[in-house]
Amino acid sequence: MKKDNFIDITMDVEHLDIYPMRMNIRNAIISSLPLFSGKMLDIGCGKMPYKNYILSHSKVTDYTGLDIESALVYDNNIKPDFTWNGINMPFEENSFECAFGTEVLEHCPQPEVILKEVFRVIKPGGVFFFTVPFLWNLHEVPHDEYRYTPFSLERHLANSGFSKIKITGYGGWNASLATMLGLWVRRSGLSERKKNGLGRLIKPIMNYLLKRDRPVTSFKNRQMIPGFYGIAYKP
Repeated sequence: MKKDNFIDITMDVEHLDIYPMRMNIRNAIISSLPLFSGKMLDIGCGKMPYKNYILSHSKVTDYTGLDIESALVYDNNIKPDFTWNGINMPFEENSFECAFGTEVLEHCPQPEVILKEVFRVIKPGGVFFFTVPFLWNLHEVPHDEYRYTPFSLERHLANSGFSKIKITGYGGWNASLATMLGLWVRRSGLSERKKNGLGRLIKPIMNYLLKRDRPVTSFKNRQMIPGFYGIAYKP
């Protein structure tokens, strides 16, 4: 089995479930790198899989990871720099130039509590980058709270003080179908033999679908979108 890598993940049979989403997040981060600088706060940082890449490819000079200690089992050598109670972040106001949160807001029972803390600790003019899934299986049960629409995301961000909010969908029907095919073949309970056999058949179909999809910035009825990323600023 090939290494599960957040930045350079390969599209092999073993990774068909996570490849579309990981590549979507990777591409969203790359497109947003010019907006990152100074001190960055990673909220719900987990194992901080993007830390080294961001430090090497942006103007970020200091990267701080924040998480709830019980959020997951950490590696011995990878711990968050700070832990918190999910209500009050252990930082002064205006401490960071930017904040970063990938696949974390869907786990927050009261998202505006988190967003208002993010708003508090970043400096005026600072940017908050985030990603959320829309089409994804239940995970980290029972701490899987929401699937956001772009309209609810914009409302929560605006209610928390953010402005100049821009939300982008990873793609449309093609990307959504590719995501579901990958999740089905790897996570629906098929035998390993069927996973591998069907995976080899599905892989070129997924590749075809993903290559023919584009990000979505205008939202309307009957769209299907696998997930969203966004940028919001503190005035």
